[in-house]
Amino acid sequence: MASIKVKFRPSTVSGREGTVYFQITHARTVKLLFTRYFIFSEEWNSEKSMVMTMPDGSKRVDSLSAIRQKIRWDIEQLTRIIHQFEHDGLDYTAGDIIDEFKRYQNEGKLSNFMQKLIAEKNCRQQHRTAEIYKASLRRFKAFLFEVGEGNDILLYQITPRLIESYETWLYNRGVSPNTSSFYIRPLRATYNRAVESGYIQDCNPFRHVYKGVDKTEKRAVSVQILRKIKDLELTKEPGLDYARDMFMLSLMMRGMSIVDMAFLRKRDLVDGYIIYRRSKTGQRLVIEWLPEMQAIINKYPENPTQYLLPILTKPNINQLNAYRNQASKINRNLKEIAGRVGLKMNLTLYTARHSWASLARSQGVAISVISQGMGHDSEKTTKIYLAELDNSIIDSANREIISVL
Repeated sequence: MASIKVKFRPSTVSGREGTVYFQITHARTVKLLFTRYFIFSEEWNSEKSMVMTMPDGSKRVDSLSAIRQKIRWDIEQLTRIIHQFEHDGLDYTAGDIIDEFKRYQNEGKLSNFMQKLIAEKNCRQQHRTAEIYKASLRRFKAFLFEVGEGNDILLYQITPRLIESYETWLYNRGVSPNTSSFYIRPLRATYNRAVESGYIQDCNPFRHVYKGVDKTEKRAVSVQILRKIKDLELTKEPGLDYARDMFMLSLMMRGMSIVDMAFLRKRDLVDGYIIYRRSKTGQRLVIEWLPEMQAIINKYPENPTQYLLPILTKPNINQLNAYRNQASKINRNLKEIAGRVGLKMNLTLYTARHSWASLARSQGVAISVISQGMGHDSEKTTKIYLAELDNSIIDSANREIISVL
């Protein structure tokens, strides 16, 4: 069984910091693993082979405490590697232990692991989810940098204390519980994936932070407001007219998200039905293509690209950036439209999704039908009802909703 010892090598230059390193011994072979933890000679306890705790108030107390914690994490990781080698019954050397540790130091970084998941999401056309993961990683790295952890950590360094500190950090910056949960959930999903992949053992670091979604202010608008939006005379204002058309299309297509609308392909329209998978969940949805939808599309030149709707119309450009720009322009113009119809609340493309659900409910459509119509798959209580639900029921409900506009 290999052994691990923590050692300190003083600097040969007087007054400079020395280096902490690990001595790995196995089968009478000794290998040294140098770290990037630098301390002064007086901060090292040679009898106990550990970094000394400095008195409270010392300028070095925080940095030394952090080094002590990182040394503990490294020892835990080295120990896990040794135990795994022993468990697998493999012949290994002290050098193998160090090589595996260095490999993990690279692949086991949060940002590297999360970037792989982001790439997977994009490959599966789950672009919106990939964007959420990117936003979550950027926010967490900003937190790490501010608290002195650099801009990255290893997966096994994600602890309950760190995540609780992150939640407090977000709260102190005026972030609401829902938004905090928005940033934390992708981190939890990444951590769980790392556990499944065998990179780390689960210490349940997210158990004490909020990960739900509270009810927010009302986002749906009334049918009267929707009729006003639909009837606005905007022929001389093409930007506003286009924003209104995309809003109405989203509403008619059961609150389809802008990212799914943008990446709908012409081949997704088959025999009078749109057949696609939600980018957020991968769930397959089928929507009847109605004359009201076609009437909006007919206002615009045929899209020269593979996409169906007039959102991504230029080939050979970065489609993700183009989608973001279009969504931003549409939402800016929707704010202007909100003022035109006397709407006090903010009007965005997401309002169309809430409004479809609200309209469906007001028309007496069952909640189970609404859930499947919108592609919700997170409520266990609705899944039982949705298992044998005929899609024609949803199409009928959608026709009723469009008829009242």
